[in-house]
Amino acid sequence: MATFLYKLGRLAFRRRHFVALIWVALLTLAGVGAASAPAPGTTSFSIPGTEAQKAFDLLEQRFPGASAAGATGRMVFKAPAGQKMTDAANKATVEKTVRQLGDGSEVVSVTDPFTTYAVSKDGSVAYTSVKYKLPGMELADSTKDALEKAGEQARATGLTVDVGGDALQAKAEPGAIGEVVGIAIAAVVLVVTLGSLVAAGLPLLTAIIGVGIAGASITALANALDLGDNTSTLALMIGLAVGIDYALFIVSRYRSELAEGHDREEAVARATGTAGSAVVFAGLTVVIALAGLAVVNVPMLTKMGLAASGTVVVAVLIALTLIPALLGYAGRKIQPAGRKKAEKVAKSAQGGQVEEQPAGPNMGTRWARFVIRRPVAVLLLGVLGLGAIALPVTQLELGLPDDGSQSTSTTQRRAYDLLSEGFGPGFNGPLVVVYDAKGSSTAPQAGIDKLTAKIKGLKDVVTVAPPAFNEAGDTATIAVIPNSKPSSTQTEGLVHAIRDQSAGVKAESGATVLVTGTTAMNIDFSQKLNDALIPYLGLVVGLAFLLLILVFRSILVPLKAALGFLLSVLAALGAVVAVFQWGWLSGLIGVDETGPIMSMVPIFMVGVVFGLAMDYEVFLVTRMREAYVHGESPSDAIETGFRHSARVVVAAAIIMMAVFGGFISSSESMIKLFGFGLAIAVFFDAFVVRMAIVPAVLALLGKRAWWLPKWLDRALPNVDVEGEALRTPAPDKHPKDEDRELAQV
Repeated sequence: MATFLYKLGRLAFRRRHFVALIWVALLTLAGVGAASAPAPGTTSFSIPGTEAQKAFDLLEQRFPGASAAGATGRMVFKAPAGQKMTDAANKATVEKTVRQLGDGSEVVSVTDPFTTYAVSKDGSVAYTSVKYKLPGMELADSTKDALEKAGEQARATGLTVDVGGDALQAKAEPGAIGEVVGIAIAAVVLVVTLGSLVAAGLPLLTAIIGVGIAGASITALANALDLGDNTSTLALMIGLAVGIDYALFIVSRYRSELAEGHDREEAVARATGTAGSAVVFAGLTVVIALAGLAVVNVPMLTKMGLAASGTVVVAVLIALTLIPALLGYAGRKIQPAGRKKAEKVAKSAQGGQVEEQPAGPNMGTRWARFVIRRPVAVLLLGVLGLGAIALPVTQLELGLPDDGSQSTSTTQRRAYDLLSEGFGPGFNGPLVVVYDAKGSSTAPQAGIDKLTAKIKGLKDVVTVAPPAFNEAGDTATIAVIPNSKPSSTQTEGLVHAIRDQSAGVKAESGATVLVTGTTAMNIDFSQKLNDALIPYLGLVVGLAFLLLILVFRSILVPLKAALGFLLSVLAALGAVVAVFQWGWLSGLIGVDETGPIMSMVPIFMVGVVFGLAMDYEVFLVTRMREAYVHGESPSDAIETGFRHSARVVVAAAIIMMAVFGGFISSSESMIKLFGFGLAIAVFFDAFVVRMAIVPAVLALLGKRAWWLPKWLDRALPNVDVEGEALRTPAPDKHPKDEDRELAQV
């Protein structure tokens, strides 16, 4: 591996014009593809294998056209204090508004609240539903303006009017100011770490090129592959962070190689062969973790994982090829890591006398020595501290966001609250019970009447609407209004209680009963993700464990890496629960509404955090392994690893935290949550696990840390991540022979 990447880095350095042209061409092609691609439509959402999805698919077959993808707007009216919506003036205003709403060319239907019983019992609240031909993202601006204008005119008469539903759906702002601040912090960290604007600019430039190519490619394919907005945003978040870090690793190693006295071409080649090997294996762990989300069998999650893993692959390829090329362009503008040391080596090579002035230990070395002296105390403090932070995860509640989770400043949230006030908290999350009478021995009407009576007798049921049959008369739907809000455990219990009735119905008559609707879909989605978490962890951790055995040629080091990751991800999830579910410090990061954590957050965070955790593990411990195999004692190897890598790992972690933290300002609740979760996870993993727990464990294990059974050592291929082959001087070759070898790369 190291030899191959050594040749690749040298080739990219020598053929830098060609390499730069290739990447510019790829960026241009991706940009043209994104610009010419059709606008993406509304992203479909499905959960294969769940009862809610089976019921939804059945309704598509038995009620053709009833489940069209058109948007729905729900305008909610509330009368002033002391009045009712049935008062003549208020009723006239609503009826006028209904007529206005029905005039649009994209409108399918509008309901009259006074003929559809859409007025609350106390008469204070009423609503009308507007059905459109197109999804919310595809509605014309004039249609949305007409909806808002009708609401404003009704509001001018003294009524309280708000609009819910997805008709006013718009793309969420990702929080551009936060992203700019995050990148600015990353730039400052790079300048401090690398010592020059040119060196700091390279990781930023290549990361932007990488996410540009990946982001434009996702946009170009969004319509064809049914990719949502969050897919590109999460790919951008992860691609930007790893792109900067991977480039930082190679540029930092390049400066170290210059400090050892190598010429620039040789330094680029060696940096690509050594740090590049760590980048490849670190990138592989991230790709395994993200692509492994496919095992959950939720199409949306699979697409998000594959898009993000593709962005990581681009970041790795850019780090291995474009960075060496740009280092060739930079020339002497990038100086060695220790210029004085480089000058001393140069003078020694010329026979000059230099007074020995050994440099004192840097911060990384001093910290490593502190941990080596007190490994038990450091280990206990780190484990107990993360364990305490992880405690809230035991109270984790999962759900999917709805209008009730939006900010109270939005009209969708206000409409949600008005409906809850007028019709009860369960009105915003009705359950749809599907009765399939095909194969039933009982008449459909008699069977549905018996089922309705059973449902009415269940706890937490407020209303059961009359059944609606399809044209064939063999399938009916019943709307059930719970007494509790959609995200409550009581509503979840009601869903399971109704499903428990299905077995008895099947046994009595042969009919099939299914429960669906948005609330049931959310419950099934959360359950599916919970069930998939352990198998997913086993797959990802198992594959990465085997990969790390290959890298470190050890059993205990990969095991320690995996256990450390579990600590950091549990602590991060505990922090997420404390902030987004319990509301601790929620005002500090702009969380308007606390509640259940989005269902996909735990499993997606597990994938992303595991991949990023292995980044630091590979880069930090590879340098220790390199020192150990070259004869240093275990303690000295720990010091050497920290002396060379601690500064870079700390910088990389701060950069990732800054990039992820920039997305906390997003108005999209999922992006905000992911931004916070990933930023805090990087903090725990880099500063507590990798910088404290890892050296403490290695110090306690000593030589046993690097033990590997002899039979396994012989069976494993030698990937040479440490660059051992690069330390053996190759015989002199004719330049043409060397060029021929490079061309073969």
